[in-house]
Order: sequence, then C-alpha cells, then structure tokens
Amino acid sequence: MHSHTDRTRSATAVASQRTLSSEVADSPQRATPLTIRSLWKMMRSGERISCLTCYDATTARWLEQAGIEVLLVGDTAGEMVLGFPSTVHTPLDFLITLTAGVKRGAPNTLVMADMPFLSYQADDAEGVRNAGRFMTEGMADLVKVEVDRTFVPLVARMSRAGIPVVAHIGSRPQLSKQQGGYSAAGKSCVDAVALLDDARALVDAGAQMLLVEATPAEVAEQLVHESPIPVIGCGAGPACHGQVVVLQDLLGLTAWQPAFALPAIEFGPQLLAAARGWMQRVRTNDLGPHPYTMTDSQRDAFAAAAAARRSRSAGSGGTT
Repeated sequence: MHSHTDRTRSATAVASQRTLSSEVADSPQRATPLTIRSLWKMMRSGERISCLTCYDATTARWLEQAGIEVLLVGDTAGEMVLGFPSTVHTPLDFLITLTAGVKRGAPNTLVMADMPFLSYQADDAEGVRNAGRFMTEGMADLVKVEVDRTFVPLVARMSRAGIPVVAHIGSRPQLSKQQGGYSAAGKSCVDAVALLDDARALVDAGAQMLLVEATPAEVAEQLVHESPIPVIGCGAGPACHGQVVVLQDLLGLTAWQPAFALPAIEFGPQLLAAARGWMQRVRTNDLGPHPYTMTDSQRDAFAAAAAARRSRSAGSGGTT
C-alpha cells in the first residue's frame, strides 16, 4: 500500500489537475464558428493563425477551448494512430471517420481534412468525389491536397464544385517513396522559383489557402509577399501567416521530431509515470473508496441469497 505521504501527494496532484481542468472548462468559448473568411481577416490584420494536427473528438474539444483556429486531420494519422511507417498507407475511409469525430469535438473550429495517397491522383472526377465525401461525411471545412501546378485542373474542378481547397506545396510527404525519403523543397534558385510559380497557378485555379512545407525561410517570405490568400507554414520560417505542427511532436510523444517542431512539454515521460503509477495501484489494490453501494436492506437480502448459493454449492460437492 502507498504511504500517507504518497496518498497526500497523489490527492494534491489530482486536486491541482481538477482545478486546471475547471479553469480551462470555464474559459470563454467561441460564440460562432470560424470560417475561411475568419482566416482572411486574420491575414489582413497581421494576426497569426495557429494550426495543429488532431485525430479525435476528445483532443479536439480541448484544442478548441485553447483557442486553436485550425485543426488538421492529417494523413499523419496513419503514423501517429495506426503505426504505419509513412503516410502513404493511411486509408481514406479511416481519415473521413476521424475528420467527422474532430469536427464533432470542435464544432466552432475550422477543420481541415487531408486527402490521403491515391484518393485524388488517379482521376480528377474521383478526386472531386472523395473531397466531397470529406465535406459531407467528414463535415470538413477545408480539404488539403499535396499538389503542384500539374494539378491545376483538379483544383479548378474542386473549386468549381464548391470545395474549399488548401494547396499543399513544397515538400510533399506522399512523394517520399519516389524521392527516397523526406526532403526540403526550394533550396536552389530554380526550385524556389518553380515553387512560387506553382503557388500562383494554384491560387489562380481557386485554392483558398496554401500550406508550404520544409522550405528555406526566404522562399516562404517571397511566397507570402506574392500570395493573396493565407499561407500556413510547416517548417517554412516565420514569415508565414500561420504555423502547423504535428500535435504529438508538440507534446513530446514522438521518438523523433523535426527541428521546427520542438516539444512544448515532455508529456511522454509524464504518461509513462502515470501508467507505472496505475500499475502499482492495481498491484497493491490501492483503488480508493468504491463508488457503487447497496442499501442496507438490499445488502442484507443479497447476503442471505449468497449464503444460500454457497450452501447449495457445498451440498453438491462444489459443482453446479
């Protein structure tokens, strides 16, 4: 059993956590849902846009209370949730289900759905239909696709269908197999200019927002200068209108994270300590007061019934 000091420390920690939870729960909530216009307004006023990945309703609820403007249901769920070695394995139906869950958890936050590998590359019509599924079944507010200017016809068709498209340019993880791994984009003058041309073509095709990943800061700065729509950076430097990282990286839960996504807290060791503490409580039967009780009359009746059952069992040699 735990010592009195251990119990006191545990009770204090629980009380502190409940106080924190109460403070967060009582924090002001958004009166109306955010929209793409909200992001354009933030861009024009110079207010930075915060974005995090999210894969479940419970976490989404907390992130909405924190005030995060955009939640990305990324294909990184294939790695973070399912344990796949890369994002190319992430199933379409799985992501649609997760997107709906995140939106239910954070109804007033913009939810961006990530279209996984081969959900839009093979055929434009199929891409539009799958994007539509994210909007209807997944209740997404925005749909993200990893593209360059060769995807202009697809982006135009999606936009014409009324789908708000986020064009993901720069480093594109869904190409990692083809490129032999993840790599930065726009590191040469030729590649940087090509990235700027990609952005302009996709904006002209109707993209509502850009997400640029793993590019030199000066390239992203020029991209922001030229872009009439919000630019979210993922390892693209401080000039972007907003920033996104994988939530598990921010929480210190991943074994490795990119240099631009350093952990804000080391939650991994805290989770480890909590799990070990629970294991010790189970082994010592230190579960605290049991919350479910019977009335005195029902307890007496049950004691008599249990005694009768034991008597019958003993009379039959312990078998039933």
